[in-house]
Amino acid sequence: MIRLDGRAADQLRPVKITRNFNKYAEGSCLIEMGDTKVICTASVEDKVPPFLKNSGQGWVTAEYGMLPRSCETRTQRDIIKGQINGRSQEIQRLVGRSIRSVADMTAFGERTVWLDCDVIQADGGTRTASITGAFIAFLDACAVMKKENICKKLPYTDLMAAISVGVVMNEELLDLNYKEDSNAGVDMNVVMTASGRIIEVQSTAEGMPFTRNRFNNLLDLATKGTAELTKLIKTKMADIL
Repeated sequence: MIRLDGRAADQLRPVKITRNFNKYAEGSCLIEMGDTKVICTASVEDKVPPFLKNSGQGWVTAEYGMLPRSCETRTQRDIIKGQINGRSQEIQRLVGRSIRSVADMTAFGERTVWLDCDVIQADGGTRTASITGAFIAFLDACAVMKKENICKKLPYTDLMAAISVGVVMNEELLDLNYKEDSNAGVDMNVVMTASGRIIEVQSTAEGMPFTRNRFNNLLDLATKGTAELTKLIKTKMADIL
């Protein structure tokens, strides 16, 4: 199989990370993976949800949305419909869970870090790009908290990233674009730490069930992809890490 963009089966799309994209947020980045582009911001708020009041612990949560012309046809904003899109709700919960898994929330006291992920152009892998971008924004917000003596060190336990893998025309592929994803027989999203520990795996057969061996192959492919991304994050953020 020859991929439409000429990539090898195990090759990431070109990745571009622009930090401090927003001058107001404590942390922000524009992450581009191929033609998928997501603006991620991290905002520090001096309060926590009611269930954490007087606990001394902070919180990390996320919101996710796609701008109306991020896709080939215009999509209506959630605010017009009066309720959040089910897909958006699922993804923002995934982003929040993923970052919380590597955040030391006892280190920055009773504060909430809000992670906002806004897709400005979608070509597959928006949820995984959002997770990776949100983590970068989170790290920059942590650096601000450290500079302001809110915490003594960056409150994270490991670097992390997310990537999609799938099976298209019986071939296992890394980092699917939209056309590949829409024709995939198996779709998988994987969130992993730099040390290779699994945060979350979402895997679905779009047609025929698949074997454990195929699952393992896809997980290995995702491990390769997340390792490349965490290596890039370490290089891009060398000034604070």
